[in-house]
Amino acid sequence: MPFGLSASFLKSRSFHHHGTRRALWNNNGKLSKEYCIKMQHNYWKNHCTNLKGGSMMSDDKFEKKYLVNATSKNSHDEPKKSQPILEFIKDGMDTFRQFSRLYAFFSFISSGLSSSLLAVDNLSNISPKMFLIGFLQFLIPNCIMFQYIVGVNQLADIEIDKINKPYLPLASGKYSLRNAIIIVASSLLMGFGSAWVLGSRPMFWCLVISTMLMTAYSVNLPLLRWKRSTILATLSLASSMTIGQHIAPFLHMKTVLKKALNYPRSLVFTVVVVSLFYTVISLAKDIPDIEGDKAAGHKTLAIHLGPRRVFWFCISLLQMTYGIAIIMGALSPILWSKIFTVVTHFIMSIILWYRANSVDLSNNDSLQSFYMAIFVFLSVENFLVLFVR
Repeated sequence: MPFGLSASFLKSRSFHHHGTRRALWNNNGKLSKEYCIKMQHNYWKNHCTNLKGGSMMSDDKFEKKYLVNATSKNSHDEPKKSQPILEFIKDGMDTFRQFSRLYAFFSFISSGLSSSLLAVDNLSNISPKMFLIGFLQFLIPNCIMFQYIVGVNQLADIEIDKINKPYLPLASGKYSLRNAIIIVASSLLMGFGSAWVLGSRPMFWCLVISTMLMTAYSVNLPLLRWKRSTILATLSLASSMTIGQHIAPFLHMKTVLKKALNYPRSLVFTVVVVSLFYTVISLAKDIPDIEGDKAAGHKTLAIHLGPRRVFWFCISLLQMTYGIAIIMGALSPILWSKIFTVVTHFIMSIILWYRANSVDLSNNDSLQSFYMAIFVFLSVENFLVLFVR
């Protein structure tokens, strides 16, 4: 018999096995880990006893040792079981980020904050707490409505996005049409509802106007779907963003702070500059999307003139924007504002030129990257306009 295994040992093991196998047989039709370990231990204990006639450690101690080891092994397996849950949460958050288009969302926040600060005539005369409350009152309904705007645009562009942006949740199938409609409809109702409850009439009506413009831009209904036309698309997008992200927070903050309504030089400058930025955004977004727009029958400027001409036309508009800013700064009666505005916008024009020359016009990913970079330039400009006097 191998290893000198005795007949009495086999007999005792057979009885022990038949007496306990039902209790130790798990739901999957396999022997439990603890039972296998225990059987292995008993075999070697008898083997060693037969060889040396000695005594090993007691059964209780040995069982305790091996059961603890088995338990510790099972505990190491638990993180592996929880890993799919963490991956599910991570994937869900990433999908919602793509649906919400966060790169534009951050620019929206910087625009609202900048225009809210423009409404403050003298920082020493206001309460920081009151300003913060007023800004949050603007931010909450407009952030919710921003989700409606980007959502309804994706609902209307599912077929186009399957060609141009197949990674988006609706185009890729990560979001069902039903779920997307629920998100969009609830965002619309909650956005209007929260704006009405907060009681700021200037903000509410600016929100209504900007939402109507972007709805007309996106939805495929008679006399609507303005994105098919370059002129209507540019006018609706630039007007909606200027009203919703700049004029609305300015008027709302004036109401919150109970200040007399005036239109400072910096606000006029802001409206002119950001309108040009939003015009560029409206034109540049179509450059990487030519293939899908052609399939949908859209008549964009990028289709008419080609991506190269439209790209450099956008760069020219942005350089013209910085040129206007330099002239406005040079005409400022305040020396520090004059120097700061001229120098910073000259630097930004150089950075823009360098960034534009690094774009590969034959690569859609490179064009899309530059389109997203425009929002970074816009966010920087939202900071610079605060120093125009």
